[in-house]
Amino acid sequence: MKNRFASAVAAGTLLLCTGALALDAKEANDIMTKSACAACHTLDKKLVGPPYKEVAAKYRGNAKAAELMAQKVRAGGVGVWGQIPMPPNPKEKISDEDLKKLVGWLLAL
Repeated sequence: MKNRFASAVAAGTLLLCTGALALDAKEANDIMTKSACAACHTLDKKLVGPPYKEVAAKYRGNAKAAELMAQKVRAGGVGVWGQIPMPPNPKEKISDEDLKKLVGWLLAL
C-alpha cells in the first residue's frame, strides 16, 4: 500500500511540474525565435539542423532525454546529425527556464 501511495504522489508531482513547464506552440515559437533556434531548425523540415519532430523521435523513450537535450543545446556539438556543427547556446542566449520549457515541449511532439 505504501508503494502505491508513493507512486501516486510521484505521478501527481510529475504532472504538476510538467504542467508548469507546458508551452503552447506560439510560446515555443517565441522562445525559438528570440533564442535564434529558428535560424537552423523548423518543426518538420530539415533546414540547417534536424527538424524538431526528428529530434523528439530520436530521444523518445530515453529517461534522460530532457537532460541530454539541454546539455546538447548548451554545449553545442557536431556529428550526431551530420557534420554541420550546432553552436553552443549560453544562458545569455536562452535562459535555463526557457530551455527547460522548450525541451519539454520538443519531447512532447
